[in-house]
Amino acid sequence: MKYRIDGHGEPLLLGPSLGTTARLWEQQVPALARRFRVVRYELPALASVAALADEVLGLADSLGIDGFHYAGVSLGGAVGAQLALTRPGRVRSLAMICSSARFGDPEPWRERAALVRAEGTALLVEAAAGRWFTDPGTPLAGELLDDLANADRDAYAACCEAVAGYDLRDSLGAIAVPTLIVAGREDPATPPAHARQLADGIPGATLVEIGGAAHLAPADRPERVTAALLAHLPEPPGLRVRREVLGDAHVDRAVARTTPFTHDFQDLITRYAWGEIWTRPGLDRRTRSCVTLTALVAGGHLEELAMHVRAALRNGLTPDEIGEVLLQSAIYCGVPAANAAFAVAQRTLDEV
Repeated sequence: MKYRIDGHGEPLLLGPSLGTTARLWEQQVPALARRFRVVRYELPALASVAALADEVLGLADSLGIDGFHYAGVSLGGAVGAQLALTRPGRVRSLAMICSSARFGDPEPWRERAALVRAEGTALLVEAAAGRWFTDPGTPLAGELLDDLANADRDAYAACCEAVAGYDLRDSLGAIAVPTLIVAGREDPATPPAHARQLADGIPGATLVEIGGAAHLAPADRPERVTAALLAHLPEPPGLRVRREVLGDAHVDRAVARTTPFTHDFQDLITRYAWGEIWTRPGLDRRTRSCVTLTALVAGGHLEELAMHVRAALRNGLTPDEIGEVLLQSAIYCGVPAANAAFAVAQRTLDEV
């Protein structure tokens, strides 16, 4: 199975639609890879959704991935639903985008499989352009249509047979993972009624309908799909604690400034400082703020000190208590260090 990996963090598997490649997710990857280890796979020549799901699990096993989040478009979404049904212990959350519990009558899919095996996929491009996009003239739309024209005919035909045999209408109630359903309001292949059936059948599922989106919504309306996914996917525990202590504005700025060069460091402090140390039960956050302020005074880290004065207030320390910590540090860290720290803390308190 072909795949690509971007980013670090909790694993997020992304499944493509029939006839597309990993390129389908190109516009979501930069945002998702800031929080997740994103694995984009491509559909192999397997003739059942169950077999495709087993192949995805095999890929996860080969990468050392146990539990993972999953999002998929159309057939890729169906693979995710199958995984959530048969391997719920592996799937942490599910997003089905422009997908269905059943993709119509089986016979037309079998006829398409036979046609593609005989003549290839290039003859499908013209019809696909109208189904896939509200605007097929964008660069990404052109690239995805080229991918369809050059798709392996045997793999495409086998996946048509997988679609023909897929029907989870009677099993939706057994899906027990947090689920997001995304529909494109201009999708002729899996119209919003298909999404509503999924949302009605899957307990607790959230439904998002995107205006102006056809069947390949991640390419057609990328910002809306990205926003829906980020709202659905859980933040790593360390990032959540980091927000609670430092505030959303600070963390959002830090995330926005992250580059490929600094990504690993940001991931390190999120996972270990905030996810492992600040979450330990042995000290409350007020005490941890006292310790942190003292350590920053001792090290002369005045920029960090200003940030953690704000954090100390958020963690429940009063300005007077912050002053007591700095007085204590004058004895054990030195008067000059405490003098500089008092100046920074006073400016910060004045700003607050």
